[in-house]
Amino acid sequence: MVDEPKRGKSVSRRSLIAVAGGVGVVGAGGYAAWKLSGDATESDGSEDPEKPNPNTTEPSSFSVEEREAWVDSVIQEMDLETKVGQLFMVYVHGDAADTANGAFTSANQQRYGVNNAAELIASYRVGGIIYFDWADNVSDPAQIARLSAGIQQASFDELGIHALIGVDQEHGAVTRIGRPATYLPPAMAIGATQDVDVAKEAAYINGSELRAMGINVNFAPVADVNVNPNNPVIGRRSFSADPEVAAEMVAGQVEGYATFGESVSACAKHFPGHGDTDVDSHVGLPVITHSEEEWRSIDRPPFAAAVEADIDMVMSAHLEFPALDDSNTPATLSEPILTGLMREELGYEGVISTDALDMEGVRVQHSDAEIPVLALQAGADLLLMPNDLETAYNAVVTAANDGTISEERIDQSVRRLLRLRYHRGLTGEPLSTDEAVATAEETVGSDSNGEAAQALFDKTVTVVDGGGILPAATGGSVAVFGPSDAVVNNIVSALESDGMSASGTVTGDSPTWQSISNAASTAGNADFAVVLCADAMAGGNQIELVTSVNSSGTPTAAVSMAKPYDVANFPQGVVSMATYSQVAEAMASVSGIVTGRLEASASLPVDL
Repeated sequence: MVDEPKRGKSVSRRSLIAVAGGVGVVGAGGYAAWKLSGDATESDGSEDPEKPNPNTTEPSSFSVEEREAWVDSVIQEMDLETKVGQLFMVYVHGDAADTANGAFTSANQQRYGVNNAAELIASYRVGGIIYFDWADNVSDPAQIARLSAGIQQASFDELGIHALIGVDQEHGAVTRIGRPATYLPPAMAIGATQDVDVAKEAAYINGSELRAMGINVNFAPVADVNVNPNNPVIGRRSFSADPEVAAEMVAGQVEGYATFGESVSACAKHFPGHGDTDVDSHVGLPVITHSEEEWRSIDRPPFAAAVEADIDMVMSAHLEFPALDDSNTPATLSEPILTGLMREELGYEGVISTDALDMEGVRVQHSDAEIPVLALQAGADLLLMPNDLETAYNAVVTAANDGTISEERIDQSVRRLLRLRYHRGLTGEPLSTDEAVATAEETVGSDSNGEAAQALFDKTVTVVDGGGILPAATGGSVAVFGPSDAVVNNIVSALESDGMSASGTVTGDSPTWQSISNAASTAGNADFAVVLCADAMAGGNQIELVTSVNSSGTPTAAVSMAKPYDVANFPQGVVSMATYSQVAEAMASVSGIVTGRLEASASLPVDL
C-alpha cells in the first residue's frame, strides 16, 4: 500500500460560495477570457440562455476582478500539498466514486493504494479525473452522471472546490463514450466540408452532451496538421493537411464548445505539432524534422488560432523538435517550446496540459520523478496521468520544499486551473446525483442531436473521382462488400431505406482470394456495387477486392472509411469516395449519395 500523503487544508465551503455568488458563465472566441485585468465585454442579454445560438460566442456578464477575487479566496486556504495535488489529473478504475467492487478496488489499490475516486481525492488532493472505457468509467449516460456527481461531491466536501473531469471524446478514431451518446463526424470529415459552422455545431453538440454527464474538459480538438500519410497516431484525427483550413476548424470548435450553458473546456493538442511523424509517441519518441520556417507556416497556425479564440487549454506533445529546441528535449519538458513559444510568442495565458506522462515518448530520457518537475519548469500546469502518482506527487512536493521549484511557480499553475473552473461555472454547490442523472438522460443522445448530427455527416462525404456514374438507378439492386457485419448491415439498411434492393457480403479486413473471386460474380448480378475499405494502404487485399468487383462490369463505388489516402490506390473507373468514418450515420450519407438523395459537396482535406 502507498503511504498516504499529508492531507492538506480544505478550502472553506462558506467562503467559496460567498465569493462565487452570482458568477456568470464565460464564453470564448475573440473575447479575452484569460485577461488578468480590466472588464470583459458583456452580452446585451438578447440571447436565450437556455438555447444559445451555437454560431455565436457572446459571453455572459464577466468581471476579471470578481474572478480574481474568487481565485484568491480559494488559493489562500490551500497548503503546499493541496496545491501540488491540484496539478494532477489521473484515471481511476470504477463506475462510481465510492465503488466497493472488488475488481475496481483491487486495481486502484495496486496503482494508488486507495479503493476508489473519493479516497484518491482525499489522499492526493488531485485536481482532476480523466475517464476511459477500459477503466470502466463510461458505460451509459446515467452511470457517467452518477460517477461525475460523486466525484464532484467528494472533491467539494474534501477540498471545497470542483474537480476537473476530462475525457478524450474527439469522435472517430478516439471515441471514449459510445452510444447512446450522439456520434459526430471525426475531425478530418469536418475539415473536408471547409465549413466552420459544421465545426462549431459538432463541438456544440459534443460539449453539451459531455457537460450533461458531468464532464467539464474535453481533450479536443486536435490541432495537428497531418501532412504525413504514414502518421500512425494522428491521421483522420486532424482536420486537414492545409494549415489554414485546420486553423479555421480549430477556432470554430473552440467557439462551439463554449457557446452553451456552463460549457466545456476545449484543449488543442499536441503542441508544437504532431502532424508529420511516423512514430507513435505512446511507444517511442518522435522527431519532427521541420525547419522553424516550416513550423511557422504548417504547424503553428492552428495553435495560434486556438489561442486567439481564447481556448482554455493546450496540450503538449511528447516529441523532439530540434528546430525549436536544439537540446533534443521532448516538447513537454522544453522551456523554449512551452514558455518561449506558447506563453511568450503566442501570448497564451490559459492552462498548458501535458500529454499523458505514462507514455514512452516522455519517459525515454527521464525518470518518473524527474518528469513532473521538468514539465512544470518548462511551463506546464496540468500533469496528466503520471506513470507513478506517488512518485510524481512526492517529487513535486520535494522540489517545492528544496527550492527547485518555487511555490510562486506552483501558484501560477493552480491559479490558471482555478480560472478555468470559474470560466466554466464550476463554483458553488455541485448538482445532486438525481439532478445530474436527470440532466444526462434528457440531453445525451436526444432525437434533435441525432438529427443534427446526421445532417453534419451528410455534408462530409467526399466524391473524389468517378461521380459521373452516379446516382444508381432508382429501385435497382446493390451488392455491398465490406470488412465487418456492422458496417455492411448499416449501409444495406440505409440503401433499403432509400428504396434500393441491397444485399451484403462480409469480406473481412483481409479478403481471401476465394472471397475476392466470389465478389466479382456476386457484383455481376447486381445493378450497382459498393466496396467499403478501411486503411487499405496497410495491405490485406482490399484494393484487389475493389479491382475484382469493378472488373465485373457493374458500376462500382469504392469507399474509404478511415484515412482517405486509400483513395489514391483505387482503380480507375470506380466512384472513389471518402467518409473518414464507418459509423451508421456515415453509411447513411453514402447511401444518400449513391441513390441521389444527397449531393456530395465536401473536398478532400489532404493531398494524395
